[in-house]
Amino acid sequence: MRWLVGTVAETIPETPEAVTVRLDVPDWPGHRAGQHVDIRLTAEDGYTAGRPYSIASAPGADRLDLTVVRFEDGEVSPYLTTVLDVGDELELRGPIGGYFVWDGDDTRPVLLLGGGSGVVPLMAMLRHHAALKSEAAMHLVYSVRTTRDVLYASELEALAGPHRAVTITLTREAPSGWGGRVGRIDRHLLREVGWPPAARPRCYVCGPTPFVEAVATALTELGHDAHDVRTERFGPTGG
Repeated sequence: MRWLVGTVAETIPETPEAVTVRLDVPDWPGHRAGQHVDIRLTAEDGYTAGRPYSIASAPGADRLDLTVVRFEDGEVSPYLTTVLDVGDELELRGPIGGYFVWDGDDTRPVLLLGGGSGVVPLMAMLRHHAALKSEAAMHLVYSVRTTRDVLYASELEALAGPHRAVTITLTREAPSGWGGRVGRIDRHLLREVGWPPAARPRCYVCGPTPFVEAVATALTELGHDAHDVRTERFGPTGG
């Protein structure tokens, strides 16, 4: 898989720590909702640093969206979120991954469960669902610490509709004046907002490793088939 060059068309602040980098990639081969790319930065002395980033844009979108959360002591994310500007170029390689994807090719219900920046590939699925005008029921349950950490806040509200539902749950703040709720994604919440195992929903869980393990375990304990629970996890990488 060869390295491609993308040109920054736009940078979009999402939260105080997160930015969506929107790229023009002339040779982009296309991607599936849920895939990611590798980004490579090269210093003047030849030193390189790279990180994987999930794709937030829907398949077939005119531009490639990567949402990056800044880690202050990281090697890559501070550059992408504070230095990178319109017109700059980035090396990227992808798309990568074929397991954690949703193509919209059936009408089974879809349960998306994201923790923190784990919502990024799930956002690609939501956007793909909207672009397809899919009638499959899709529900995003998104766990964040506080309201200031919510990525895509206004778009998530706009995407909610007859076939798409969005539930945002806060772990370190009580919601005030909006539709969020307090608590973690556990068996009680999954019973309330999800589908019973008999409906055989496709379940996608993405976030930090402890979040993914806890949510995937809760799903299987509720009776969901492990083959219907797909996971993507990330841990500390230095940013």
